Amino acid sequence: MEKQTEPSKNLSSIEPQFAGFWMRFWAYLLDLVVIGSIDRIIINPAFRALDINLFEVNIFSPITIATAITFYGYFVLMTKFFGQTLGKMAFGLKVVNLDGNSLSWSTILFREWIGRFISTTVLISYVIVAFLPKKQGLHDIFADTTVVHEK
Repeated sequence: MEKQTEPSKNLSSIEPQFAGFWMRFWAYLLDLVVIGSIDRIIINPAFRALDINLFEVNIFSPITIATAITFYGYFVLMTKFFGQTLGKMAFGLKVVNLDGNSLSWSTILFREWIGRFISTTVLISYVIVAFLPKKQGLHDIFADTTVVHEK
């Protein structure tokens, strides 16, 4: 008598493992180190070479604008082209659309630029990741995305 084998599971039917608060927190901290390094290696020397004051810091100062461009540009470009930042890569995490489609420019711009601005303004919105079933931050909810562990 032949042994019955289990039918193979469809990979798309496997429930993704959502990344929790602490994994996302450590990935974000690593991303902040990377962004800070970029600022200190490229932005600050460029401003010194152009004799632009680095110490006049307000919301519209050139250094604040340049570092904001670095911050948001890093998250937008890394997420669009790789689906993850260096911090997420190090911890095996990836940003995914809840509907399973690839991440569009509009989704990424909304999540990483507008959503992240709102999340950094209202800090409690990062903490909600710990309590929601799909481990979404406020910026994820707005963009219909989440962060999962890579397989």
